[in-house]
Amino acid sequence: MIKKLDKLILRSFVGPFIATFLISTFVLVMQYFWLWIDDLVGKGLDFFTIMEFIGLVTAITVPLALPLSMLLSSIMTFGKLGESFELVAIKSAGISLERFMRPLLLVSFFLGGVAFLFANNIIPVVNLKRERMLYDIITSKPALNIKVGSFYDKIEGFVIRVGQKDKESKNIGDVVIFEKNYDLQDNLLTAKTGTMEMTPDKLSMEFTLRDGYHYEESGSSRGDNTQFVRMHFKTYRKLLDMSSFKLKQSGEEGFKYSPQMLTFRQLIPAIDSLKRQNSFYQKRTDNQLLPYIGFVQYQDSSWQKYSAKKLPTSYLATLSDSIKRLAYMQALGQINRANSDLDFISKDYQSLQNSIRSHLIEAHRKFTLSVACIILFMIGAPLGSIIRKGGLGSPLVFSIIFFVLFYLLNTIGERLARQGVLSCFAGMWLSTFVLLPVGLFLTYKAIRDSQLFNNEAYFRSFRKIRLLFKKKEIIENTEQAD
Repeated sequence: MIKKLDKLILRSFVGPFIATFLISTFVLVMQYFWLWIDDLVGKGLDFFTIMEFIGLVTAITVPLALPLSMLLSSIMTFGKLGESFELVAIKSAGISLERFMRPLLLVSFFLGGVAFLFANNIIPVVNLKRERMLYDIITSKPALNIKVGSFYDKIEGFVIRVGQKDKESKNIGDVVIFEKNYDLQDNLLTAKTGTMEMTPDKLSMEFTLRDGYHYEESGSSRGDNTQFVRMHFKTYRKLLDMSSFKLKQSGEEGFKYSPQMLTFRQLIPAIDSLKRQNSFYQKRTDNQLLPYIGFVQYQDSSWQKYSAKKLPTSYLATLSDSIKRLAYMQALGQINRANSDLDFISKDYQSLQNSIRSHLIEAHRKFTLSVACIILFMIGAPLGSIIRKGGLGSPLVFSIIFFVLFYLLNTIGERLARQGVLSCFAGMWLSTFVLLPVGLFLTYKAIRDSQLFNNEAYFRSFRKIRLLFKKKEIIENTEQAD
């Protein structure tokens, strides 16, 4: 049953956790957009497309935001209780820190399970949709932005120059439109004034030009008999196709085979099937190299062993100079061809190993972020009870330090695992191996009421050391005087 003490700690924890979770998610989403800002700006995306993309990115950051919010909120909760001397009152009533941490420890296990279910079941689907949408956004053309006095060539088949344009970008003047039909000459439209606006279906750009000329040359490009036409007009209407500027949705079939789009249950058979291909590469190497080794064809033959009493010291000693040169040339050609085949096989084998490591990394990632919720709580809770500071001052500083350490170790370990320097298990669990002893050490110090971050305790220690040095100096001076 939930006791009043458990309700107290849970009530103190919920508010900071929700606030820090929202802040952490916002920061991580902004970090993602800073990486892709150049590919997203200027594409003329509508509001619903932007909100859908933000929602997908937010869902991806949830497993990483949970450990960070768990760390910061636990430091704030225990720091605030320590600052208000509630921890002292609870300990004086005979309740240990382990009992006080128990409800939040259960919450950390629960959030770790939520993080695993999220990373295993939701993130693969979200990654699939996000990659497809990001590809569509990157490959789409920038939004129409015709600047005054410059040539605009983003519309396929046309080059446009506008000399004047009002603030609403509708009325234009001194207009030049080149139509590239890849014939004898590009058709040319010039006009003094006009209007430019999108059609209601947003698929075409309508130019209504006034008081201008239309130049066109027609005829065969192989002969000299061509016809040049110049036509003056008072009003001329021109439609330009803008369908290529509209965001197109690609199918999801081409993005399904990435390890990031697979659940843990799908990753295990995929890893097994990839590992079984190692024996295939061994057989392939043997089959491709054996034709270049001439004596292999005689290893199972019925030839009898040569039993001469005196054999030459070298096979080459029995050959003439011309035959030696020919043998050298043939051997060099065989070696070059064998090396070419070996390079091709080694590249395929390296690609296979990279694919195996990518699948193993994604399989371990399903668990590392879940365990990180528990590890960072084991750091945050005792740290908050030691520093005894609430609010966003000291807790924010300590949480940033430990989370940056966790993030760096996680990133470095993943890169070393991808490069094959470390095994995938060691690389992906590197941050856990480093931070778990830190969490156990801080928990031990908090249970023992350690003054780990008490300036006065360090001052007293330094004063004792200074007194020892002074006593030693007095003794030495006394001995020298005697």
